[in-house]
Amino acid sequence: MLKEIHTVLPAADLSRARTFYHDALDLEPVEVLDGLLVYSSPGSGFEIYETENAGTAKNTQMSFITDDLDGEMARLRSRGVVFEDYDIPGMKTVDGVGATDAMKSAWFRDTEGNFICVTELLS
Repeated sequence: MLKEIHTVLPAADLSRARTFYHDALDLEPVEVLDGLLVYSSPGSGFEIYETENAGTAKNTQMSFITDDLDGEMARLRSRGVVFEDYDIPGMKTVDGVGATDAMKSAWFRDTEGNFICVTELLS
C-alpha cells in the first residue's frame, strides 16, 4: 500500500540549491549525505540530489499548499523569488497567479531550474 508522497528534485549544484531553499523558503535539510539533501515535515518531504540532468524538466515538479497565496508570494518575492507568467490554452496568469474556482496557484523556478508551485485551495 502506498502511504506517503516523497518528491525528488535534481540539482546541478547542491550547495547553490541548499542556499536557495534556506534563504528563499526557510527550509533546512534534516539530513545531508554525499550528493543528497533530505528535507522533511510532518506527512511530507523531499530530497534534492546532485546530477547533470538538472533543469531539463518543463513541468511542475513539486507543489506546496498554503492558506494565503498572496502573503506567501509577497514573502517569497521579498527574498528574490521570481514568479512565472503563462498564457497557454486553459490558463493565463495575472501577476504570476493562475486561478480556477477551486484553487489559485503560482509557479517559480529554483536555482536548479525546477518548477515549483505554491497553491491555495479555495473553499
